[in-house]
Amino acid sequence: MRINVYISSKGICSRREADRWIQAGKVWINDHLAGIGDDVSDTDKVRVDGILLEKTITPVYLLLNKPRGIETTTDQKKPHNLIDFVRFPERIFPVGRLDKDTSGLLLLTNDGQIVNQILREENHHEKEYRVLVDKPLTVEFIRQMESGVEIYNPVQHRKEYTKVCKVRQIASKEFRIILTQGLNLQIRRMTKALGYQVIELSRIRIMHLDDSDLPVGKWRHLTKKETVILFHNIGRK
Repeated sequence: MRINVYISSKGICSRREADRWIQAGKVWINDHLAGIGDDVSDTDKVRVDGILLEKTITPVYLLLNKPRGIETTTDQKKPHNLIDFVRFPERIFPVGRLDKDTSGLLLLTNDGQIVNQILREENHHEKEYRVLVDKPLTVEFIRQMESGVEIYNPVQHRKEYTKVCKVRQIASKEFRIILTQGLNLQIRRMTKALGYQVIELSRIRIMHLDDSDLPVGKWRHLTKKETVILFHNIGRK
C-alpha cells in the first residue's frame, strides 16, 4: 500500500495532506524517512511527527449541516475550524469542502480511502445546492447555467466551460442546481459571469444524503442503510 493511502486509512488526514507531511519530512517508515510513493505493509511501523500510527481504526462517517462562518479546515490554529465546531472525540476530516460563506452538508470521516472515490469527477456523484441571487432570474440565465458557463479554473490556471448540469427555478430569485463537478467557488463564479451575485448558498444534498432531518449547525452519524448505499455508490464492497 502506498504510504499516503496508509496514512489516510488511519483517519489522520486525506491523501493530499499526507503527501504534504511526507514532503515536509514528518513521516518515517521504520528507521528511514518516507518519500512520496513509498510502499508500506502492516508489518512496518509508521510514525507521523514521532507518533506511531495504530494498526486499525473503527471507521466513522458523519453528516454535518455546516452553518455560515465555519471554515472547512481541520487546522485548529485557525478560528471557526471544523474540529472545534464539531467537537468529535476522534480525529476526522471533511470529504470535499464548502467555503466559509456557504452553509450545508459536509461528509466527515476518518476513512481516507473514500475521499477520492467520492470526489472523482468522472464518477458523476451528484451534489445539490439551493441558491438565492440578487435579482430576478430569466429563462436565458437558467439556460446558460444548465448548458455551461465559462469560468476560471484555479487548479488548471485557465478558463473553461462548466459541465452540463440541472437547474430548477423555485422562486423569483431562487433556484436549485445539481452539479457533478466541484470547481472552487463554482456556483459563485458561474452566477457572477452571468451578471448575478449570490446572496445565500447552501448545499442540500450529497449523493443520497440530504438535509431533511438535520438542522443547520447539527451533525449525526450515517445510518447503516446510508453507509451501505454510500459504499455501493463508490464501488466498495
